[in-house]
Parts: sequence; C-alpha cells; structure tokens
Amino acid sequence: MRIGVLTAGGDCPGLNAVIRSIVHRAVADRNDEVIGFEDGFKGLLEGRYRTLDIDSVAGILARGGTILGSSRLERDRLREACDNSEELIERLALDALIPIGGEGTLTAARMLADAGLPVVGVPKTIDNDISATDRTFGFDTAVGVATEAMDRLKTTAESHQRVMVVEVMGRHAGWIALEAGMAAGAHAICIPERPFQVDDLAKMVEERFARRKRFALICVAEGAHPAEGSMPYEKGVIDQFGHERFVGIGNRLAVELEHRLGKEAKPVILGHVQRGGTPTAYDRVLATRFGWHAVEAVHRGEFGRMTALRGTDIEMVPLADGVSELKRVPQDRMDETEAVF
Repeated sequence: MRIGVLTAGGDCPGLNAVIRSIVHRAVADRNDEVIGFEDGFKGLLEGRYRTLDIDSVAGILARGGTILGSSRLERDRLREACDNSEELIERLALDALIPIGGEGTLTAARMLADAGLPVVGVPKTIDNDISATDRTFGFDTAVGVATEAMDRLKTTAESHQRVMVVEVMGRHAGWIALEAGMAAGAHAICIPERPFQVDDLAKMVEERFARRKRFALICVAEGAHPAEGSMPYEKGVIDQFGHERFVGIGNRLAVELEHRLGKEAKPVILGHVQRGGTPTAYDRVLATRFGWHAVEAVHRGEFGRMTALRGTDIEMVPLADGVSELKRVPQDRMDETEAVF
C-alpha cells in the first residue's frame, strides 16, 4: 500500500514519535510505501512530499516539533480539495492518508473522508480537548513544563513578596491550567469553563498576606475571562482560520490585581515553550501506539475513523465523534480542585 502522512496545525511534542511508528509498522512490518507531505495540507494540495523509510525516521523519537513541517489551511482551499478528491487521490496514487492534528485538522480529515478519501486520523493537542479520546499526546509534556515553571516561580515570588500570574495555553478548555495548577499548588486557577471573579482573587491574596504568607501564585488559561463587569476586558478578533486572538489575560489580570492591592504583581506568559522540546515518556509511548494502530486501521480499511485512548486501550472511533464538540473541564473536576485548593 502507498500511505501518505502529514502533520497540521500547531506543533506538539510527540508528532515525530507518531511518524516514526507509522513508518516502522508500515514499511518494516507491512512492506508498504510511506510518503510524508510537507507543511501539512498545503503539501498535500501542492504535491510536495518525500519518501519516508526507516533511515529517515532514525533518532526522531525524542525530538520535539515535526520533521514534516506544519501549517494551517484556509477552509476555502480545503473545500476545493474535497471537490477534487478523486483527482487528488489518482494523481498521488494514495491508498490511504493519515493526518495527525488537533480539532481543526481532524475536522478537515472528516471533510476529506466524507468526500471519499481513505482517511485515518490521529489526534494530537497539548490542550487535551479532543472528544472521544481520554488523552492526547503532548498534554503530559505541556503540563510538566508548566508545573516546573510554577515550581520555580513560587520560590522567587516568596522571596520578593509578589503575586505571580502565570498564563498557560488553553484557548477553550482549561485542562493544562487545571492539572498544572494542581500539581504546582497554585493558590488560584482560572479556566475558560468558568468566568472568574476578580474580587475573589484579590480577597484571596489579601488573606494570604494577612496570614504572613506573603506571596501568591495564580494559574490562568489563555482563554480564561473575568465575570461580566468585574474588570475591564475586551474579546479578541477572529482570525482567517476561525480562531479567536486572545488579548493577554495574564497581563491584564496582573495589572488589575496590582492596582487593587497595591502589591507587586508579575505576569509570566509561558506561551510556546509548552509546545516545544522533548516529549515525556508518556507522550512518546502514546504517540507510538497511535501510529501503530493507525497503520493497522488502514490495512483493515477502517477509513473515516481516528485512534482514541479509552482507559488503557487504543480504539478506533468515527472522526465525527472526535470533532462533534470540544472536551472541556467538567463540573466534577472543578469541584475536586476547589475542595483541595
């Protein structure tokens, strides 16, 4: 079989582990041919690819990023590909396509599958917000990076009697903020699923200083927002890919708290450092298992589906299940966190 693979959307620790796994299973065990499209769906539409063999994926298991490159694609160009799907498959002589990506990529994969392309998806995102899978690779790495950063910031905050507002990734789901904040013992966690009250945060800081705990650590997801009327706040614009451009809640919250409390508040924006670097052992293993099962699904002809972690097993589920809605932090997880912190 001739199998195409691509990585699209934001980069993520573990992408190279998936690529490596696909090549090892397909080429070494199944005697398939694997080609890698460069720069995501753009490479697919433009016919830019290279052959992937065992030597080409040697040593990439622990590397961050993606050796194939990545990009985002406007929906109009994707619809054009769907309209010409038969010609695309014939021109590239593909028996299957394995796109690796997050919600946007899997939505594109579903569109292509609905148009008749033989597609098997692999979910990835550090946000852990893909429905139908318990975990996505990259999330464990991101949580570890954010936790270590907050562990370090705690000591400097305590030394200088500061309030540290640490902004982590999480546009519409607060999983990174929730788990990293819990692991680091943050004194407050703000997530997109629940608007926060600035008065409550200010009161918490004042009470800590009154008890001679003269510092505070607040973990806030980039998509978190204040309750209506609790502080000045404007929503960001929507970009050409349909994503909201956030306005920097970490910076704004730090300024607001400093103004209210008269105490030094420092914003720390972790940003893309959470997405780069070496994946954890957990993410390498999960990514490797996803790649193996994607190749097996191709050989079984299970197209229009994606890999998913269910408990400790890898299952194949419809792409529609993965993109029907984002997996957001449920109320019971919020209640657990509040009970402990």
